[in-house]
Amino acid sequence: MAFDFDFRVEHVHSLLQGNPHAQDWYTALCDQLPKYKITTPQRVAMFMAQCGHESANFTALKENLNYQPHALTAIWPSRFPPDVAAQYAHNQEAIANRAYCNRMGNGDEASGDGWTFHGRGLVQLTGRDLYEKFAREIGKSLEETVTYCETFDGAIESACFFWEHHNLNAVSDEGDIVKATKIINGGTLGIDDRTARYRHALQIFGV
Repeated sequence: MAFDFDFRVEHVHSLLQGNPHAQDWYTALCDQLPKYKITTPQRVAMFMAQCGHESANFTALKENLNYQPHALTAIWPSRFPPDVAAQYAHNQEAIANRAYCNRMGNGDEASGDGWTFHGRGLVQLTGRDLYEKFAREIGKSLEETVTYCETFDGAIESACFFWEHHNLNAVSDEGDIVKATKIINGGTLGIDDRTARYRHALQIFGV
C-alpha cells in the first residue's frame, strides 16, 4: 500500500525543522506508515504533528530521566520522598528501576526491568508488558525489540503500534487534534504546538 498523496522527503525536512537525519526518517516513514494504514494526508499530518511534538522533532528517542531531587518528589512522591530522592538524583538507571518497579509487568527494583524497559521510540513505549506485546506483533524477541525501538524504523513502528491500538487513524480522519492529544498525552499539554504542527503539515500536503 502506498500513500494516498505525494509524500516527499521535502515534506519531512520542513516538518522536522532542521533534523539532520530527515532523509533517514523519510525512508523509515515510507517503510512503516503504510503497514498501519497511515497513508492519507490527514493521518500522516496528525502522526507527524503528534510525534514531532513528543520527540522534539524526532530527536528524543529515549526517555530522559536525569531529574533533580525536587523533580523526582514532584513526579513520583510515593517512590521518591525528599530523603530518598536525594540519593537517586541524576542517576537515570537507578531512577528508572525505582520509578517503574512492580508495575507495567516489571519486576522489583533489583530486577533492572525499569531501566531495561524505560521509554523508547517517538511516543516512548514503556514497561515490560508493552514491549512484550509489541515484540509479539512484530515477530521479534524481547531483546531485539528493545534495541529496535532505538532505530529509525523501530522508533516509528513502536509509535504506529501505539497509534493502531488507540484507534488514532479514526481520530485523525475526524481531524480532532484535541482528542488525539488527550489519548497520547493524557491531557492537552503542548496543544498549541501540536495544532501548529498539524496545520503546517496539512498545508504542505496541499489540504
